[in-house]
Amino acid sequence: MKRTFLFVIAAAMTGAALFAQSVPEISFDAVADIISLPSYGEVAGVATNSRGHVFVYARTGHAVATLGDERTFYHGGSRLFQFDQTGKYVKEIGQGVYAINFAQQVRVDPQDNVWIVDAGSNQVVKFDSEGRFQLVLGRKPENIPLRPGPGVGATAADVAFLAAHGGPAAGGGGGGGGGGGGNAGRPAGSGINGDGFNRPSDVTWDRAGNIYVADGFGPNNRIAKFNKDGDFLKTWGSTGSAQGQFNGIRGIASDSTGNIYVADAGNKRIQVFDGEGAFKSQITNVGSPQAICVSGGATQFLYSSNSNDPESMNAGEIYKLRLNGQVVGKFGKAGKLPKEFGMVNAIDCRTENDLWVGEVWNWRAQKITLKR
Repeated sequence: MKRTFLFVIAAAMTGAALFAQSVPEISFDAVADIISLPSYGEVAGVATNSRGHVFVYARTGHAVATLGDERTFYHGGSRLFQFDQTGKYVKEIGQGVYAINFAQQVRVDPQDNVWIVDAGSNQVVKFDSEGRFQLVLGRKPENIPLRPGPGVGATAADVAFLAAHGGPAAGGGGGGGGGGGGNAGRPAGSGINGDGFNRPSDVTWDRAGNIYVADGFGPNNRIAKFNKDGDFLKTWGSTGSAQGQFNGIRGIASDSTGNIYVADAGNKRIQVFDGEGAFKSQITNVGSPQAICVSGGATQFLYSSNSNDPESMNAGEIYKLRLNGQVVGKFGKAGKLPKEFGMVNAIDCRTENDLWVGEVWNWRAQKITLKR
């Protein structure tokens, strides 16, 4: 029995080593200083539009915390910058906007609208191509539905009041909490129907303009679907390791046929669904996927960052895959120098070989050119 066990372990280690050796390295160039942020901080999101302009959502600025009677209200702490195709600063978008607290992601849709995902305010916000506000999903977890008399804790009173009236428990999402509260009889991590997010992580769209929000950086592990006007349609997912379950959703992307790709980091896989949430397949052997992106063009490719662990500088490479999960190659490693990556949280891949990478640890966005 012991010899069999050792043989299985040895075989598994050999298989892993062979996989690591068999993945070809992709040659690439990188420019780490093409843009200069007006205010430096962790680059949580980077995206480009059809004109080649670059949008950077960074955890920077002057954060303010105001003490209320029972809760602390957070304002600021992140900024959304726009640069032209040469890296020249154009403007800041959303300055002072209520939702901008803790940057998580920025995306640009096919119509050049700019979307931010903010894990501090639990909101997803759409701006048009000129930076004007268009739509908001979610709500800050600041709403206190009941103010009792002196000496009575508002949180305790809220729980009693809502329980008596059939509402969700505190943190359940009326004010944007969206966590486990108010989900009696529902699987853990399934959240609530609607846009009661709890630290959303990413957003994508299908060809009809339907919106898919990855609600998975906090206790929720679900995908919420809305139509193009922001009306809630459905949700799927819960906490676990089975098909259709997640353990820490870090990214989401879609292809031209409407398939939805979900970076299920805790389970070390990318799950693939149709637009209605039906499981189709999964992709493994790419480490712990964090940022993912599906390229444009007639032949699309999937990019996935195996971001280094927060406590180490191991791994850090980015994988290039065909949409069926076949690995084409990988490039980069963890580090501080140009052509190295420090916790990649965002990948923009408007074309197959021209990418932008946003790094949390290194406070920068690198322009990447893959060599054919």
